[in-house]
Amino acid sequence: MKRIVLLTSAALLAGCEVGPDYHAPDVKTPAQFQELPSKSADAPLSVPQAGEADLSQWWMQIDDPELQKLIGAALKSNLDLQAAASRVREARQQEVIAGASALPQVSANGSTVQIHSNSNPLAALGGGSAQGGASSGASQSPNSLNAHFYSLGFDATWEIDIFGGVRRSVEAAQANTEAAVWQMRDGEVSLTAEVANDYMALRAAQQRVAVLQAEYRSANDVLKLTAARAHAGFVTQLDVNQQKSETETTAAQIPTLEADIRARQHAIAVLLGQQPEAMTAELDQVAPLPPILQTFPVGLPSDLLRRRPDVREAERKLAAASAEIGVAVADLYPKFNLLGLLSMGGPQIANVLSTNHLTEAGAGQITWSIFNGGEIHANIRAKTEEERQALYAYQSAVLKAVKDAEDALVRYEKEQHRFLALQSAAQTAQSSVALAKQQYRVGLVTYVNVLTSEQQYRQAQDQMLQSRQALSQDLISLYKALGGGWLENAPSDERNEKTLSP
Repeated sequence: MKRIVLLTSAALLAGCEVGPDYHAPDVKTPAQFQELPSKSADAPLSVPQAGEADLSQWWMQIDDPELQKLIGAALKSNLDLQAAASRVREARQQEVIAGASALPQVSANGSTVQIHSNSNPLAALGGGSAQGGASSGASQSPNSLNAHFYSLGFDATWEIDIFGGVRRSVEAAQANTEAAVWQMRDGEVSLTAEVANDYMALRAAQQRVAVLQAEYRSANDVLKLTAARAHAGFVTQLDVNQQKSETETTAAQIPTLEADIRARQHAIAVLLGQQPEAMTAELDQVAPLPPILQTFPVGLPSDLLRRRPDVREAERKLAAASAEIGVAVADLYPKFNLLGLLSMGGPQIANVLSTNHLTEAGAGQITWSIFNGGEIHANIRAKTEEERQALYAYQSAVLKAVKDAEDALVRYEKEQHRFLALQSAAQTAQSSVALAKQQYRVGLVTYVNVLTSEQQYRQAQDQMLQSRQALSQDLISLYKALGGGWLENAPSDERNEKTLSP
């Protein structure tokens, strides 16, 4: 017993917090990105550079006002982001709920009682002379009883957080709120990348439709000339069939691209929180893909620990798991409660608040779990394992972040090489068209050769456009992998806060 008293006294003086004190783990990252290319004569068109990088609004670096407008609108009105902001506000209320346990809990109660009896037992004990209180009415028996009683009371309880269990609970709630904030910012990163990706695909599809339509017209002209030559006996029907198949194959690609254009328009509208058809008229205006950036900073791998919202979220969840251990450990120690009672009452409502009818009571209570079948220790071990799992999740998030960035860097670089090769092929095909026309004018070749050269040039253009689309989308993937697309001091939890009627 003496040991308990000493332990309790020491705790009261120290106001200790049981459980581990959280420290963010030291996770190592590479000194620099291994897939970072260098600029040279035959290097890619766009070179990412290691250096200080502000990627909070990376889309502003791309020279396309329409894209900038769409992303800005999506960040304001996207429904998934509004739901994420609501989860942040909910988490803040959980902080209040957790902290309320450390404060006194006060409740009030009031009651009124009315008693009526035709036979007054008190009158029988007193020889029939007792009169009921507040009796009235000529028809009442002299032994009847009418009584009224009014009461008003206040109860107060306070569990003193000596060992810090409640403080650890608040600490966990705060960490969970911060995790919710980073989850929302991760949604911003994904949203900006998704809008940009759909926009690039839309513009590329529009340009490819124009190229394929020109290719179809060229192939159809070749088909007509081939059919005429077959009719004259210069070629066989096999040549006609081959050209017809190629013409129809070209035509078959156009409806697929037109459907993709509509689907991209619908997707962008929904990302902006609008009906699918809302952006069709605006985005039907054909525009080219934005120009390729020559250079842009990407920072260092260590910056990912700060910039990637999913990494920051994992770290905050680890902090919450650490605090939950303290909450579990606090159950090993006694709990101290102060109880208070204030009650007033009387037969008349006007006298209820009179100090003559005041009753006061106070008590102190200590509860300490002595035996519970190992439940508390098992809970502590379970919370420790949850913290270990959160640590593994954090370490995994860091590794994945570095991997995503390295993958995006190498894909962006290699696609540039592919684009340059296809661009060279298109230039060669264009030169072949000029040569074919020159030879046709001097009578060295037929016009079929000219049309065939033009058709090959259109095909090279289409392949180059597909690579150009992939290049733009690889750049977007790189920005996403680097964690770009959120603002540090944005009041995101107040985004479009709306009160919903029940």
